[in-house]
Amino acid sequence: MDQRIINLFDEYTHVPLTRKEFMERLVKLTGGTALAAAALAVLEPGYAKAATIATDDNDLVTEEVTWPGDAGVTMKGYLVHPKGKKKRGAVVVIHENRGLTPHIKDVTRRVAKAGYLALGVDALSVFGGTPANEDEGRALIGKLDKQQNLNNYLAALAYLRQRPDSNGKTGCVGFCWGGAMANSLATHDPKLNAAVAYYGTQPAAEEVPNIKAALMMHYAGLDERVNAGMVAYEAALKAAGVKYEQFVYPGVNHAFNNDSSPARYNAEAAKLAWDRTLKLFKSTLS
Repeated sequence: MDQRIINLFDEYTHVPLTRKEFMERLVKLTGGTALAAAALAVLEPGYAKAATIATDDNDLVTEEVTWPGDAGVTMKGYLVHPKGKKKRGAVVVIHENRGLTPHIKDVTRRVAKAGYLALGVDALSVFGGTPANEDEGRALIGKLDKQQNLNNYLAALAYLRQRPDSNGKTGCVGFCWGGAMANSLATHDPKLNAAVAYYGTQPAAEEVPNIKAALMMHYAGLDERVNAGMVAYEAALKAAGVKYEQFVYPGVNHAFNNDSSPARYNAEAAKLAWDRTLKLFKSTLS
C-alpha cells in the first residue's frame, strides 16, 4: 500500500482529524471512492480474523474484574490466567488509543498463555468503559485526565500485587498510546520489575532517573512521529544507568504488532518483538 495512505491513517488515528476529513483526503490519494473504501477495509481492524487465542481456550481462565481507581472511580479490566493455583508474575496490558478492544483482549490472552497473570486495563472505565465505535473511543481517550489516568494504572499494578495468585512481581506491556503509558509507569512505580513499550512516546528526561524496572522498547523504522524522541530517551537512560534494550525494526510501520490491521501488520517483526518481550518477562517476573 502507498506509504502516504498509511501515514494518513496514522494521522487520523493519532491527531484530531475527523472521519470526514480523513475520507476526503483518502479519496484524493486513492483516486476514487471505491478505491478509498478498499484501502480502508485493509487499514481498519478486523478483530475476528486476527484473534490468535480463543476466548474459551481450555488452558485459561478469564474474568471481568474491578478495583478502586482514583477519585472514587471503579476501574474495570479483563483478567486472564492459566488454570491452576500456582503463584505467577503479573502483567498489565495497556491498550492503544481506542480503548480495550478485542485485539488487546487477545494480546492479554497471549500473555496469559505464556504463563502469566494478565490484566487488560480499560482506561475508559472513567467514562463507563470502551465504546464499540472506535472513533468514540479515540475521542474519549483525549478527554482523560492525565494524572488520574496514571493513578488508575498504578492502582492496577497494586491490585495485581495483592492478589493471592500473584507472586508479587509485576510488568507491563503497552502499544502506541499504551507504549507511552508503559514508559510512564516505569518512571512512577519503583516496584515495577519490567516495562515493554511498543512504539510509545517517551517520558521527560528528568523522570528517567526514577526508573527501577528493566525496560524494552520496540520501534517501527518508518514511524517518524514516535522515533523523534528515541535518541534523547536512550541518552537519558544511559546517563541514569537504567537497564534497557532498544530495538528498531527497519521498513515497518507504527502498529506493526497489530495483526487486526493488515496494512500495517508485519508478521516477522511482530514475532521477533514478541519473543523478545516474553524473554524479558521470563527473566524478571518468574
